[in-house]
Amino acid sequence: MTQTKFERDEKKDVENQRKHHVSFQVAQMAFADPHRVIARDLGHSSEAEERFYCFGKVGGGILTVRFTYRKKLIRLIGAGYWRKGKAVYEQENHLHG
Repeated sequence: MTQTKFERDEKKDVENQRKHHVSFQVAQMAFADPHRVIARDLGHSSEAEERFYCFGKVGGGILTVRFTYRKKLIRLIGAGYWRKGKAVYEQENHLHG
């Protein structure tokens, strides 16, 4: 089994912690949730770069992580505990909040 490798911009990590109180190190844990949901981020994707969301359970809540793939690495873009992400996760896993 290969290990998932992550890449992050330290400035974006600090900014994300300030704005959303989530470090990118914590955000990586969403990918370890066996029930995680991966979806295309149509609003932020472009021809040059496709972007995605990972919705996963972390620390008792559902964390939404925005990311892209670069050189076989998962590059983290942003993360937070947002209601929309929780709703997608619950819908895809047939849960009722």
